[in-house]
Amino acid sequence: MTSLSPIEEREKLETKIVRTLASAQILNGVGTAGTVAAGSLLVSSISHSETLAGLAQTTAVLGAAAMAIPLSRLTRKGGRRLALSVGYLTGVVGAIAAIVGGTQHELFFMLMGTFLVGAASAAGYQARFAAVDLASESTRSRKLSIVVWGSTVGAVAGPNLMEPAGKIAHYFGLPRLVGPYLLAGISLLLATGVIVTFLKPDPFLTAISDRDKDLVAHEHLGTLATIRAIRKRPRALFAISSIAIGHLVMVSVMVMTPVHMAHVDVTLTIIGLVISVHVAGMYALSPLVGYLSDRYGRIKTIQLGVMILLAATLVAGFSPGSDAPRLAIGLFLLGLGWSCTLIAGSTLLSESVEEDLRTSAQGASDLIMNLMGAAGGVMAGIVIAALSYGWLCLFSAIPVAFLGIWTFRLK
Repeated sequence: MTSLSPIEEREKLETKIVRTLASAQILNGVGTAGTVAAGSLLVSSISHSETLAGLAQTTAVLGAAAMAIPLSRLTRKGGRRLALSVGYLTGVVGAIAAIVGGTQHELFFMLMGTFLVGAASAAGYQARFAAVDLASESTRSRKLSIVVWGSTVGAVAGPNLMEPAGKIAHYFGLPRLVGPYLLAGISLLLATGVIVTFLKPDPFLTAISDRDKDLVAHEHLGTLATIRAIRKRPRALFAISSIAIGHLVMVSVMVMTPVHMAHVDVTLTIIGLVISVHVAGMYALSPLVGYLSDRYGRIKTIQLGVMILLAATLVAGFSPGSDAPRLAIGLFLLGLGWSCTLIAGSTLLSESVEEDLRTSAQGASDLIMNLMGAAGGVMAGIVIAALSYGWLCLFSAIPVAFLGIWTFRLK
């Protein structure tokens, strides 16, 4: 039997890690995607207020933000396997809390559940960084993009499983709307099993053992100390800003597009189709984005993302609510531009900081990204209420243009 060379052994290990992470991402996406709509509807039915319905998504985003730093610290202490499994298990606890809240009409438990399910999203975001722990410079973006692509299956399948999940819940005497949370609990538990069973050896621990066996014992920097350290590293600061701005603009325009379309009585089916096209833009082409980032560089890929995001705000901003095809094009471009800034920015961040700062920087990046997303949703609502969807797209283009100028000033 022919033994493998060290390089071949490394490539085999990388492939196994990426497949494991992508598999967990599929299960994560299947579980959490359907809870977005179900959570809003459950909160609305419990509180008897459509105004409070948005609290479900808000708490989920805040949950993802709150878990970003703790998960990076767990990575530091025990590796990716520990951090990701804890993140997914926290989502399981959240699904149980949401089921209790939805069944007993307890708003507190319902919102606690959505908050903790958001932690599973934080684990999903951090899984992309696990893909680059062992990857070479020439393949980092492609490895990361495959894990991001795993979210495509869940994002598409999850919402379509709402009805059968509701039937299962009804069979057991539970409200139909808690069905997606039953599915979330099961799929996140399976995702945990995949990570615990197959993410061996741990990519983070293996990577640091190749460089510095004592690195794992180094102190994990606090959030403020990490941000101060990143500010001294121009490329790292640019990388985090690219991720954050791309996410801010994507969330701001995306969450208000259904509102823009509903103003002219577009059917829910058509609105759902437009959002599905947007999700396809976010994830379906991520392997291509990863290839471009490895082939032409991180900065050029972010520049491409900037141009696509500007085109998206232009197309969507000048589209009336009744023009679903044009809005679909705008939203597809919005998702694709986000994919460019996320994948290239995440890879650039991992390359731009020292090993002992890397997990802290990754945690800070996800924290900032989720906070920017939450802020974008709030600000978008204010702009829509005071002005219009077109103005929202115009305002969203401003930070993107700033990011584009920054790319030419970066050394």
